[in-house]
Amino acid sequence: MSTTHFGFQSVDETEKASRVRGVFDSVATKYDVMNDLMSMGLHRAWKAYTVMVANLKPGQQVLDIAGGTGDLAMAFAKKVGVTGRVVHTDINEAMLRVGRERLINHGLALPTLVCDAEKLPFPDAHFDLVSVAFGLRNMTHKDAALREMARVLKPRGRLLVLEFSKVAEPLRKPYDWYSFKILPKLGQLVAGDADSYRYLAESIRMHPDQKELKALMKANGFGHVDVHNLSAGVVALHVGVKC
Repeated sequence: MSTTHFGFQSVDETEKASRVRGVFDSVATKYDVMNDLMSMGLHRAWKAYTVMVANLKPGQQVLDIAGGTGDLAMAFAKKVGVTGRVVHTDINEAMLRVGRERLINHGLALPTLVCDAEKLPFPDAHFDLVSVAFGLRNMTHKDAALREMARVLKPRGRLLVLEFSKVAEPLRKPYDWYSFKILPKLGQLVAGDADSYRYLAESIRMHPDQKELKALMKANGFGHVDVHNLSAGVVALHVGVKC
């Protein structure tokens, strides 16, 4: 039996996706509120920076993986305009449903698709940009997912991975205290679910740090990778260029 991590637990590889799905089924309707509370609104700045780095042009083709409630898809759609296309995807139907409704409420009818990042249903060399925000750490086989992202990118296309990472040393102890003492209580109070936010804190610690993720991207289809630390490394934006 092959195992992987689900937070700090060791589980059968075949179980992880369903467990992650359960987490996001539970928090989908409160996801945006919780993002604002637990990041003190900083997630908006992190995503705005990602959109700036994306530097999209009208007519370009974009794939938003783990797009959830649609923040990045909405911002990208404004950049590519009516001649471009943003495909909004997530493995979790509950999250995608919330995102699709939100996009429609903002007057955007984007292609929306439930799909697994490890088996993308798109042709080779199709997209100018692929993005995955706060989703890579939940994937069972990150190397397989990265290879798929490289596959669907055009030559010299870019992958943007926005993800929690390794915080700078002086902030590590207070950040751990907040993550394991405050975050689950906040999750219980607002979303009625402490366990899902305990998993969030654990999954961040199990995710590759900045250096490790850069190496993983370079080993799976990306010839050049830049790392942008944000908020002292609480999150990092990795920008990979397809070989």
